[in-house]
Amino acid sequence: MALCPCGSAIEFEDCCAPYIAGAPAPSAVALMRSRYSAYALGNKDYLIETLAPECRDEDDEEDVAQTSNMKWMGLEVRAFSDGGEGDETGSVEFVAKYKIGDKPGIHHERSNFRREDGRWFCLGGEINPKQEQRRVEKVGRNDPCSCGSGKKFKKCCGA
Repeated sequence: MALCPCGSAIEFEDCCAPYIAGAPAPSAVALMRSRYSAYALGNKDYLIETLAPECRDEDDEEDVAQTSNMKWMGLEVRAFSDGGEGDETGSVEFVAKYKIGDKPGIHHERSNFRREDGRWFCLGGEINPKQEQRRVEKVGRNDPCSCGSGKKFKKCCGA
């Protein structure tokens, strides 16, 4: 038996194979992992079937065929929100590593998913998503000290 291409460390037959064979994926992450496995195995029919109907077009088969010269090297799920068994929508951020010939590459995406009639569908996503910027507010020298002493910051904790 072979391990699943999705990197779950589970045998393919117990991981993504049932979804690719037609069983509904239980979560957005499971669908995303099975889509990665389908890319790795060249199963273009599954990739098109799991796209939301409004996201499909006549170029899908040609677009998927262009990935056939890629050797998929690994998948890293970086983050996800919602997309569980009780949710109707979800998103998954992932990085897929590949090679074309001897040139390595990565595909970083935050994909969105929707569940319809018990089946998850991929809605597409944002390529190379940016991290949300953290805002750090600086305390000015003449601002009141945050320790609550009533003194100016420069005369208290800022000294």
